Amino acid sequence: MRYVFGPVPSRRLGLSLGVDLLVPKTCTMDCIYCECGPTTDCRAERGSFVDPNEVLRELETVLEKGPRLDFVTISGSGEPTLSSDLGTVIDGIRRLTDARIAVLTNAGLVTDPAVRAELARADVIVPSLDAVSPEVFQRVNRPHASLDPSTIVDGLVALRDEFSGEIWLETVIVAGVNDSDEEIARIADAVARIRPDRVQVNTVVRPPAYAGTEAVTSERLAEIATALGPTAEVIASPSGGAQRRIDDASKLVREMAARRPVTVQDVAEAVGMSLAESAKLLGAMTDAGVIEVVRHGEMLYHRAMARNGEGK
Repeated sequence: MRYVFGPVPSRRLGLSLGVDLLVPKTCTMDCIYCECGPTTDCRAERGSFVDPNEVLRELETVLEKGPRLDFVTISGSGEPTLSSDLGTVIDGIRRLTDARIAVLTNAGLVTDPAVRAELARADVIVPSLDAVSPEVFQRVNRPHASLDPSTIVDGLVALRDEFSGEIWLETVIVAGVNDSDEEIARIADAVARIRPDRVQVNTVVRPPAYAGTEAVTSERLAEIATALGPTAEVIASPSGGAQRRIDDASKLVREMAARRPVTVQDVAEAVGMSLAESAKLLGAMTDAGVIEVVRHGEMLYHRAMARNGEGK
């Protein structure tokens, strides 16, 4: 599969089947914490990067196998709103499945009414807002030169007014970068204007794009969630997950690890294996040179090795 990946366990969306409309790594930002790695094509102009008909054909093939899904989630190798096929693909997903549709976005293009209209075809929109002041926005998100945090907030306010579905606003907190009381107060003011259904407070969990990007403590996350209001919560690790085995588990793990580094727990929940079985599978794939082990803090992650001269 080139465009559809998973299902993968998500801390926010349960068991989610991913859909990628981009080529790695195309984004409007180069966030220092991004688990997908540094941005190689930073742009703000929309375009068509893949054939939407091929995407939907792949999705139909996967859905025919009958995985029990909580969501089909448009995410992947960068910023999905850069794809001019976003609305078309959302409509196509709607025809193929009754699963809810989510879009993960960094919100950089929500100032565009056409982008907001396409996003509004989904059930849940998960935009990011990591900073409001221009200097902190530059440090944590490293945006395209055309992006401005104040206009992004205005765009999110407009999205709330136009969208009848759910908005789950995510804030990723990086130690020493956007975790000051002053910046959190600015984000809280923006949250009050945006009126999201949920505010999800997160930190650096997987290996980040840039070294030296560190997580804040769980205690600080709890303080920040309190400061951001009654709809805010600290995102927990996934629970439950897939109950069925995936026939080709190693292929699924390779697809998962090519998108983002995975833990033994991630694999266990995605393919319905025990932790011991998942560890054994990951060990065999590491020995075969398919994936590699990366340490981040106290955790071990597994990511795909480059293949046939391609990047991870």
